[in-house]
Amino acid sequence: MDYHTAGEPFRIVAEGLPRIEGRTVAERRITARDSPSIDAYRQLLCREPRGHADMYGGFIVPPDDAGADFGVLFWHNDGYSTACGHGTIALGVWAVQTGRVIADADGLTPVTIDVPSGRVVAHVRQSAGQITGVVFENVPSYPVARGVDVNTSVGKLTVDLAFGGALYASVPASALGLSVATEHSERLRAVGREIKWALNDSELARHPDDDRLSGVYGTIIFDDLGDTDAGPHQRNVTVFADGRIDRSPCGSGTAARVALLADSGRLGAGQVLTHDSIVGTRFLGRARPAPGSDMPGAVIPEVEGMAYQTGTHSFTLDPGDSLETGFVLS
Repeated sequence: MDYHTAGEPFRIVAEGLPRIEGRTVAERRITARDSPSIDAYRQLLCREPRGHADMYGGFIVPPDDAGADFGVLFWHNDGYSTACGHGTIALGVWAVQTGRVIADADGLTPVTIDVPSGRVVAHVRQSAGQITGVVFENVPSYPVARGVDVNTSVGKLTVDLAFGGALYASVPASALGLSVATEHSERLRAVGREIKWALNDSELARHPDDDRLSGVYGTIIFDDLGDTDAGPHQRNVTVFADGRIDRSPCGSGTAARVALLADSGRLGAGQVLTHDSIVGTRFLGRARPAPGSDMPGAVIPEVEGMAYQTGTHSFTLDPGDSLETGFVLS
């Protein structure tokens, strides 16, 4: 079943997969990544002619324990991610719409999901049986480093790093001499990709507890649009994986921005980050304390958005198809 969350696709695969070994979702991610026979399913669904270069989705797998409703392996055209906020929002809508989770027709229903970075919750809001929104509650998120210099093709840039289930670098678009606009998308993509790879293998990108979460997943390039009565207003493009552009404001990226803004005092208790995407869609971000976390500046981000079903599909691979699992034309 295909959904979009604020314009970004999310393809949910609950049937037709072989067994993916592992005791936890984090272990199953490694199994899927390292198994050519399993990874062929990701390739088939991401690549043309069934997908496209910026495709996104997830395989439904068992949860780590009975405390979650199900688990998911997030994937894109370059592999398997550790977190995906827009996907979590889509999964909440899907779980309620399909009856996988019994929902309150006039209230909030928690959909608890095990993902490679931990356990997250999509709180699905309904009125008279109609879904009106989802609030994604993320894993503890925190600043990692500020003022990190990176040499790029447009000169030396200074970025901040934060973890939101995955590690993101943040940089103002003005530092690139650009704004976050679709006409600049290819230049934004190129510089975002440079920043990611320049920092990906650095010590700053090493997760303190779980090396499977190490590496820079994406670069958030943002315009600061000042403050509303509710809180800061920003527009961003997130360049994730190997130069993929998120059409949404990026859910786990929004969590990373929430952590940075809360740590700096820009996003206070009760305030809201209005977070727009390069295509004009919107998430709302809030922060609350992260009890028990030993990471300085850690918060629990809450990211609000909505997902919509776009289709139901049955994909096949003809054994005589010379294109096999497809191709990528970036």
